[in-house]
Amino acid sequence: MVPKKKIDEILDGYDKSKLTIATLCSHSSLQIFHGARKMGFKTLGLTVKDNTKYYDAFPLAKPDNFIKYKDFDEMEERVGELQDENTIIIPHGSFVEYMSPNRFENYEVPSYGNRAVLQWEADRDSQRQWITSAGVPMPRLITDAREINEPVMVKYHGAKGGRGFFIAKDYPDFKMSIDNTQPYTIQEYCLGTRYYLHFFYDPLKKDGYKCAQGGSLELLSIDRRDESNIDEMYKLGSIEDAKRHGLYPSFVVTGNTPAVIRESLLPKAFEMGENVVNRAYELFGGMWGPFCLETVVTDKLEFKVFEISTRIVAGTNPFISGSPYADLIYPGLSTAARMAMGIRKAVEDGQLKTLIS
Repeated sequence: MVPKKKIDEILDGYDKSKLTIATLCSHSSLQIFHGARKMGFKTLGLTVKDNTKYYDAFPLAKPDNFIKYKDFDEMEERVGELQDENTIIIPHGSFVEYMSPNRFENYEVPSYGNRAVLQWEADRDSQRQWITSAGVPMPRLITDAREINEPVMVKYHGAKGGRGFFIAKDYPDFKMSIDNTQPYTIQEYCLGTRYYLHFFYDPLKKDGYKCAQGGSLELLSIDRRDESNIDEMYKLGSIEDAKRHGLYPSFVVTGNTPAVIRESLLPKAFEMGENVVNRAYELFGGMWGPFCLETVVTDKLEFKVFEISTRIVAGTNPFISGSPYADLIYPGLSTAARMAMGIRKAVEDGQLKTLIS
């Protein structure tokens, strides 16, 4: 990973009055550019495809400039251009997955958040160690596929937007679907309602819901996921019948739906978020900014966290103008604008290096 000292040296050479916020043109980039512009920053769109025309349809979210690369090798080679523009990178799921966590860790452009968290997110074994050691309940892990005797969820490592995940009901079902060339985990399939909790931890904020490190934890929004084609599979009868016709269920995320949870669940949601943040500081130096606990709530009103995303998630996109939760803290503010607001405040207070790695 690029040494923090190296990033600090780059930041020392920046004109802090002319910072540029940049990200890959995908995922939540419309929101990121909109939020950065709202807070007075220049914006820069990075792309490895000629896919920028649709930004013309959204003038308030169109970046001031674009840089087009032929591939991610060229993006790494041309870091000097970004440094010359006093650029801070905002990572999101597509950016990290397409570039790969290993390459992103060594990308010599100052990045918002702690890069050390990315390997803990990408490796599901490490992720489970982190979450369970924080005292947060997860679905039970099945270590031997031959012992599958109930519905299980099989997930490949990395942030893939649900691509490749599948349900297996027994060992033959598992063998029919598994790709052994990829690392994976097997978890019990938890029946319940899935809620994606969008938190934000600000290590520099001194009021609000306090964590052990002294910063403040915020819940900015909640979403649910629309997935293709599992959400429509029931119309064809049983999944087994569909498979016989060559149709297999898919969990690829195609969209996001706003949600709120019953208020009595909020104390437990905050407790889980707080414990995960505190444990992150003990394990790898901390996690700050946006993160998402991906949960199931059972009919006993108990949470189980099946995954954590350690940066802005696309589920925050329905809330560009705020959410029922953000409006009780920062009316009309998106998660991206909250990031930009934190960067702006850190610059004013001379603490930008605290947020950048």
